[in-house]
Amino acid sequence: MRNDAVVIGGSFAGLSAALQLARARRSVCVIDAGAPRNRFADASHGILGHDGKSPQTMVAEARAQLQRYPTVQMLEGVATSAEAMADGFEVGLADGISLHAARLVLAFGISDVLPEIPGLAGRWGKSVLHCPYCHGFEYGGRRLGVLQTMPVSAHQALLIADWGPTTLFLNGADMPDATMQLQLARRGVAIEPRPIAGLCGEDAALSSLTLADGHEVPIDALYLAPRSRLNSPIAAQLGCVLDDGPFGAIIRTDAAKLTSVPGVYAAGDAARAPHNASWAAADGVTAGISLHQSLVFEPLPA
Repeated sequence: MRNDAVVIGGSFAGLSAALQLARARRSVCVIDAGAPRNRFADASHGILGHDGKSPQTMVAEARAQLQRYPTVQMLEGVATSAEAMADGFEVGLADGISLHAARLVLAFGISDVLPEIPGLAGRWGKSVLHCPYCHGFEYGGRRLGVLQTMPVSAHQALLIADWGPTTLFLNGADMPDATMQLQLARRGVAIEPRPIAGLCGEDAALSSLTLADGHEVPIDALYLAPRSRLNSPIAAQLGCVLDDGPFGAIIRTDAAKLTSVPGVYAAGDAARAPHNASWAAADGVTAGISLHQSLVFEPLPA
């Protein structure tokens, strides 16, 4: 079966794109691997009308609403390949299924590459966080930390100080330059240079960081800017231009969310930085509407 569009990725960006296409009465197939980036978080915040709701609940509700449209097909699986054809694109799945479409939306997202510090990964999305706008209010006024992972970490500490008393943990990295040290001091940010041996706390809660010399620093939440990687090689397979974003590679798009490859759109965390669910959904809307209009206004055959 040939679709007007195949959407690779079924979370906030992909479902938003598919919804616009469904409402335009176009055939669309959404392929989802079932491992969204925000699966570690119990709640999402700052999303208009859904503040504090579980991201899994929001996605499940969106999928149920989308499936009420007669031109929508949902497939659980992993898209492993995509190739441009004379009349569109062929997408291959890990289970051997092949799909054909006039257009593609790449919304497969990214994965966070976390520092290998004992006790950190199990608290990701709970008490180890990346975005204060998503999770900062819940830890407001408590003991906060920022883990040095890249040059932007010092700037992150300047920001986090608006939510509570903050310490920048260098984890053995070099001290910031004199100008940045002055800025941190003016914001009341302390600097802890010693390496971190591990995170402590009951279950997913955080109560302290244990330093390499055995000293413990009380803390309630730790923020960090993780490196990221694209969840799929398909953008590269298709020849989409990738840019070096602040955290990892991202797919280059224009204002319509069109990639460098005609007929291929990209939305969500894989195609933007910084990230959050609202931006992902908005980008999906743009991609879906732009894709639909490209079907309507494509040049007539010679």
